[in-house]
Amino acid sequence: MKDILLGNQAIVRGALESGVQFVSTYPGTPVSGIGDAFAQIAQKHKICFEYSVNEKVALEAGAGASFSGLRSLVAMKNFGLNVASDFLMPLMYTGIKGALVLVVADDVGCSSSAQSEQNSRGYSLMARVPTLEPSDPQECKNFIKLAFKISEKYKIPVMIRTTTRVALQSAPVSLGKIVRSVGKGKFVKDADQFVTMPPRVLEMKQELIDKLERIRQEMAEKKFSIFNFQFSINFQCQIFKKLGIITSGVSYLYVREALQELKLNLPVLKLDFFYPLAENQIKDFIKPLKKVLVVEELEPYLEKEIKILAKDVNPGLKIFGKNLLPEIGELRPEHVMQAVARLTNAKSQVAQSKLPVFTSRSPQLCPGCPYWLVFQAVKNAVDTKKIIFGGEIGCYMMAGQEPHNLQDYLYCMGSSAGVAHGISKSTGQKIISFIGDSSFFHTGIPALLNAVVNKSNILIIILDNRTTAMTGHQPNPGTRGIKIENIVRACGVQNLKIIDPKQIKIFEKTVKEFINKSCAAVIIARSPCKFVKTKKA
Repeated sequence: MKDILLGNQAIVRGALESGVQFVSTYPGTPVSGIGDAFAQIAQKHKICFEYSVNEKVALEAGAGASFSGLRSLVAMKNFGLNVASDFLMPLMYTGIKGALVLVVADDVGCSSSAQSEQNSRGYSLMARVPTLEPSDPQECKNFIKLAFKISEKYKIPVMIRTTTRVALQSAPVSLGKIVRSVGKGKFVKDADQFVTMPPRVLEMKQELIDKLERIRQEMAEKKFSIFNFQFSINFQCQIFKKLGIITSGVSYLYVREALQELKLNLPVLKLDFFYPLAENQIKDFIKPLKKVLVVEELEPYLEKEIKILAKDVNPGLKIFGKNLLPEIGELRPEHVMQAVARLTNAKSQVAQSKLPVFTSRSPQLCPGCPYWLVFQAVKNAVDTKKIIFGGEIGCYMMAGQEPHNLQDYLYCMGSSAGVAHGISKSTGQKIISFIGDSSFFHTGIPALLNAVVNKSNILIIILDNRTTAMTGHQPNPGTRGIKIENIVRACGVQNLKIIDPKQIKIFEKTVKEFINKSCAAVIIARSPCKFVKTKKA
């Protein structure tokens, strides 16, 4: 039986077929669909599911479930892995009891992200976490199932790294039987495993390295049901036997399309594991070649590793990669066609054509969004040339666009207030920082507390639209009864006011008053997102 699924949906299906018991996530495009799907089906399948307050907490919760013997899945976008990394590093040392699969989706090309174009494969190397890279929805499902098997066998977290193009593409997927696991887990006391204290922690590191070597050995012996493979397309044309291509993830699809367009029959090695690398298979593949093209998005991690391996087995091998392919943005079939055409002298109308140019469109707030009124009230209340404005990730990042122009810096969730404090303390300038309700719970509370304790006079405007709007209207602690104002007061803020943005004159008056306070002040701009109001109606 087959069904057409998005990559994210296929991940959910693979987890169900693996008997997943605990799922935690923090929403963020391109991974939000995983949590949204589990939110709808968790009760039916008797799965413990939660939208965690942030990604670090999500990973900690998933790890706790795995320590208790359960199969757990944790999903987050690339920047969430930054937040979770503080826990991920020692978690790899201790390992787990049940199984834990971590799904991380990179937004290559920054189609939904503003901070940076992150390549999460770097964490694979730094944390030593086994990492699989699916290229399509069928592989998303298959690789999730394989990841659970490896995790359960070796008692080690396994990462599935996808990208926007993998997570949001659709394709037919072969469906298997859903496994329903019932019963609670049990945590068995074992301080020798879960306590990272010297000198035991160094022993744990060696144990991790040993595990990874055993996994690499199983890869070499092809004991896994899904594994790196080679293919060539059968066209009745010249075969360039001394040129090969090594690729992984969604880049593999671009390679296939390029070879079909150019009608070339080239050997291709597709790597399903990014880490640990299948070194023996790579050596066997490159040994007879004169040239190899490494096709990967973003930083040349594979290219660097292959150059190291080639020194032993084929020192004269010419390795091409980022000298022919871009290091910024998503790859396209045209990029690969042009690179292959240069190495083979093949001619193609597509390969020689210019890449398409798309008309750009500036993002804007939705019509009827309450943030329009907030930004207008701020502009009416202060001289925008004299005030510094801090922004971060969420709908309110539109403050930096026309017609608002109220954003002088933008980094990550929770950073608007943290940076504002530093500027205030070092310059004495007046600062207004914007932060959303979900972001406040995510990482904004420590920044507010720091501003109060260390006595800066920033004005923080918390934009409370009663949902996590930008990523698909998922719930946050504020929508579940936790009052932001209670937390703000508990942090020691004396100057606090809750205002509906429609009360624009009151909003303006409060901004004028609070901007001149000698200590931190907070305005909570509370008005539901129009789509939340529509749903309730």
